[in-house]
Amino acid sequence: MISLTISAILPKLRPPPCTQDHKVCTEANSGQLAILYISLLLTALGSGGIRPCVVAFGADQFDETDPKQKTATWKFFNWYYFCMGASILVAVTVIVYIQDNIGWGWGLGIPTIAMALSIIAFIFGYPLYRNLDPAGSPFTRLIQVCVAAYKKRKVTMVSDPKFLYENEDLDAAISLGGKLIHTKNMKFLDKAAVVTEEDNVKSPNPWKLNTVHRVEELKSLIRMGPIWAAGILLITAYAQQSTFSLQQAKTLDRHLTKSFEIPAASMSVFTQTSMLSTIIFYDRVFVPIIRKFTGLERGISFLTRMAIGFFISLLATLVAGFVELKRKDAAMAHGLIDLPGDIIPMSVFWLMPQYCLHGIAEAFMSIGHLEFFYDQAPESMRSTATALFWLSISAGSYTSTLLVTLVHKFSAGPGGSNWLPNTNLNRGKLENFYWLITLLQFVNLIYYLFCAKFYTFKPVQVWKAEDEKVEEDAIELTSHV
Repeated sequence: MISLTISAILPKLRPPPCTQDHKVCTEANSGQLAILYISLLLTALGSGGIRPCVVAFGADQFDETDPKQKTATWKFFNWYYFCMGASILVAVTVIVYIQDNIGWGWGLGIPTIAMALSIIAFIFGYPLYRNLDPAGSPFTRLIQVCVAAYKKRKVTMVSDPKFLYENEDLDAAISLGGKLIHTKNMKFLDKAAVVTEEDNVKSPNPWKLNTVHRVEELKSLIRMGPIWAAGILLITAYAQQSTFSLQQAKTLDRHLTKSFEIPAASMSVFTQTSMLSTIIFYDRVFVPIIRKFTGLERGISFLTRMAIGFFISLLATLVAGFVELKRKDAAMAHGLIDLPGDIIPMSVFWLMPQYCLHGIAEAFMSIGHLEFFYDQAPESMRSTATALFWLSISAGSYTSTLLVTLVHKFSAGPGGSNWLPNTNLNRGKLENFYWLITLLQFVNLIYYLFCAKFYTFKPVQVWKAEDEKVEEDAIELTSHV
């Protein structure tokens, strides 16, 4: 942020402004581009370090062995996402206004100052946090289980899972809230916990022998994979707001008054506003009401919450297709079908439903996705698991790019025409593209419901603090079923 701000302030680090008529613009030289790209790379690296860890770290402040605190964990995800959405709302309104009307120096400088203050607050608040010591690399343990299972692939499986290797002392640092117990699926991995004559049970070689807890860590992550994959298409649908929905907005009448016009890029305000409103409604109204029917402290399970989000996202792209038909009909009625630069006399607020539905879908699906990753991940892998959430966002964006490329290729017609023309959206078939995404989301929803139905929740034996015994009734599906 510092390097970005400096590059905006110092004239030598950026190209000169364009002329007033925008006919003469000097391109940035290689040195100026290098500073920009390095700044963006540092931003990406910083975000990659902060985002997965801040979610898990925040949730770790609640002691899961305390029933009162454990029930508050799901609220944390709602309000974490609310704060993140509120900050985005400020960025696309206040910060964008400052950048456009005051200057990029202040427009980038204010977020830089805010980042500096957050670092100071973090350092001074550090002693107040509940810190869990790291217990070795989770990736190493996963690889060790795979290697041990492969080496023992020819070993005869034990007749009773009770004979599989257990070592509470060895797993103490990675099972503070309770140990994972054996599940019946993926039995080929269980061989990593089969004790042979060559194994030293007091001091085992983890590349040859692993505990049931460590085997179940790997199983938990594998079981999460199909649910993780289902979230990719929602981001693919969401990504269209900053691409084709933005192009639609540019062609429509965006005037609120005769003198004030909404910037096309600011239409995402409706997404953020609807998302924030939905979070407040969900936490303050929906959960207290639905809790009376389900008996669950969180109202509905995170799997149900995600399913609702998937369905609403499907409606968003379906509606977007019909709005595009209306937009093209308006262009045809006013003789503007071949004048892509002219504004169609149709209010931009026709796009509000699709923007708002995407915001509502995000409030349900994305927060449910975060809850799912944190709750179902092995205790020692929660920051790794929440990183999967951000990875699904990245994968969804790349999938959107791939889908557009494929549509360009397979919808190509004579004269270079296709569904998504670069020059004249009025002559395209954007509605078909939206309906293609709707169809993909419908298939994805069926796939998700199938995965959710057969999903095996993480089974945990919870340690009872008062007598340090295992609470045997706690094949705890962590209040989700």
